[in-house]
Amino acid sequence: MNTLSYKTKSATNETVKREWHVIDAEGLVLGRLATKVASILRGKHKPSYTPHIDTGDYVIILNSDKVVLSGTKMDDKQYIHHTGFPGGQRSLSAKALNAKKPEALVEIAIKGMLPKNKLGSAMFTKLFVYQEAEHPHAAQKPQTLTL
Repeated sequence: MNTLSYKTKSATNETVKREWHVIDAEGLVLGRLATKVASILRGKHKPSYTPHIDTGDYVIILNSDKVVLSGTKMDDKQYIHHTGFPGGQRSLSAKALNAKKPEALVEIAIKGMLPKNKLGSAMFTKLFVYQEAEHPHAAQKPQTLTL
């Protein structure tokens, strides 16, 4: 009889160890940045990744206004939303959205790559995006992450 146990250990909310990461988005391509950050928020970079548990880390993104879109997407890409009233469809180009609210470009790209349920909403709350190069999370001792 074998006394060794080879059972797979699933992560639980109590056993998850979360870290803080800082990413400088200056000069990075938006889509490539978003895929890496979404993977970190989900926890797929950890060996203890469990699909039904939020095992991800916290991510701080700096210089969100200096992110780059390839080709002519800055002028051509449209962000569409609806006010809820008849004829209320509104659209903004990526350039106009970046001028109005620079954090929104990065947040929308990352949110679209997370699960569309309560778990995805919980993962999205661990994302902090700032237009400047400073952040108020120094007490958490975040580690710099280069992509």
